[in-house]
Amino acid sequence: MSHDPNDPVPRPSGSAVPGGLARRLRSFDFFSVAFGSIIGVGWVVVMGAWLRQAGPLGAMLAFALGGGVMFLIGLCYAELTAAMPVCGGEIAFAYRSYGLGKAAFVGWFLALGYIAVSGFEALSIGRVVAYLLPRTDSLPLYTLQGNPVYLPHLLLGVGVSLVITFINYRGVRLAASFQNGLTFILIGAGVIFVVAALARGSVAHVAPLFAEHPAGGLMAVFITTPLWFVGFDIIPQAAEEALPDFPPRRLGQLILIAIVGATLFYLMVILSVSLLEPWRDLIGRELPTAAAFRLAFATPLLAELVLVAGLVGLLTSWNGFFLAASRVIFSLGRARVIPAAFGVSHPRYGTPSRAVLLAGVVTTLSPFLGHRTLGAVVNVSSACFAVAFLGVCLSMRALRRKDPAMPRPYRVPAGRTVAALGAL
Repeated sequence: MSHDPNDPVPRPSGSAVPGGLARRLRSFDFFSVAFGSIIGVGWVVVMGAWLRQAGPLGAMLAFALGGGVMFLIGLCYAELTAAMPVCGGEIAFAYRSYGLGKAAFVGWFLALGYIAVSGFEALSIGRVVAYLLPRTDSLPLYTLQGNPVYLPHLLLGVGVSLVITFINYRGVRLAASFQNGLTFILIGAGVIFVVAALARGSVAHVAPLFAEHPAGGLMAVFITTPLWFVGFDIIPQAAEEALPDFPPRRLGQLILIAIVGATLFYLMVILSVSLLEPWRDLIGRELPTAAAFRLAFATPLLAELVLVAGLVGLLTSWNGFFLAASRVIFSLGRARVIPAAFGVSHPRYGTPSRAVLLAGVVTTLSPFLGHRTLGAVVNVSSACFAVAFLGVCLSMRALRRKDPAMPRPYRVPAGRTVAALGAL
C-alpha cells in the first residue's frame, strides 16, 4: 500500500492490483446495504426479550439512546470515510493514523467479525425457515453438543451461501441490485406493520410502560443495542466502488441516514407490537412479533408476512456482511498483510474475486457446526466490532491532531470531542 504524505487516501500499489474494483454503486445502493444489514432478523426473534426486560417504553428509550450512541460513532465514520473513500475503510484510517501494524490489527478483527456474522446467517436461516415451514426440522444427520443438525437446514445454509457467493463474485452491481430489491420489501413490510398496528391497536395494551425494574431493564436492553446497529460500517468497505463522479461527502451523510432510519424502524416496530396485544401476554411466546399480528387480526396472513420480512432481513444482512468481509480480505491482501493474491480484482467483473471465494468457503462450511455455536459466533463478532469502532474513533481524534489540514469533505463540528465520546 503506497502512501503520499500529501494525499489523504492510501492507494494500492500498482503491482498488487492489475485492475481496480468496478465503480458502479449509487446512493441508494449504499443506503440499502447499510440499512438492510442493520435491520436483519433480530426484531423478529428477540422482541420478547426486549419487552420482558424493559417494557414497551423502556425498550424504545433503550433503542433511542443506543441509536444516539451509534450516531456519535457514525459521525467519526462519516468524516473519515468521506476523507478516505477506499476499500476496507477502517484499515486505511488506522494506517494513516498509526501505521501498518495497528492497521493490520484492526483489519484482522474486522475480517473475523464480518466472516463470523456471515457464518451466523448461514447457521440461522434454517431456524428462521423452520418457523414458516416446521417440517424442515426433520432428517437429523448428526448431533453436536446435544443439538441435532438437520439435513434441510444444512441444505438451506449451504445453498444460499453458494448463491450469495456467486452474486458477489459476478459483480458489485448484481450484489447491489439484489440488496436493493430485498430492502424495498423490508421497508414496505415495515410500513404495512405500522399502519396495521395504528389502525387496529389500542393504547391500553401498552400499559404498563416499563417492566418491573425500569432502570435495570432499560440498561439491559441498551447495552445490547450496538449489536443491533452493526451494518452502517459496511459503507466504508465499499466506498471505493462508488460511481466515479460520486461526491465523497455523500458517503458520510448516508452512514448517518442509515443509523437514523434503522433507529426509527426499531422504535416503530416495538410500538406496533405493543399496541396490538397486551405485551405481557406476548413475552412468553416464541416469536412475539408474529404472534401479536396473528392474535390481533385472527388470521395468519400478517403473521406470515412478519416471518417473510424476517427472512428478507436475514438475507439483506447476510449479503451486506458478506460483501464487507470480502472487501476487508481484499484490503488486507492489497496491503500485503495476507498473501497479495487476495488483493487482486477480477479482470472482467471488477470484484475482489479471490477474497469473495475465501469468504464463501468459510461461510459455506458454517452450517455444519450446528446451532449451538450461534452464541459463540455472536460474542466473537460483537467483540471484533467493538475493537473496530474504538479504532475509528481514536483514528479520527489522532488525525485531527496530527493532520489538521487533511481535506475533509464531511467535517464533524467539535470533532475531537465527538471522537472522544464515541471512543468512551
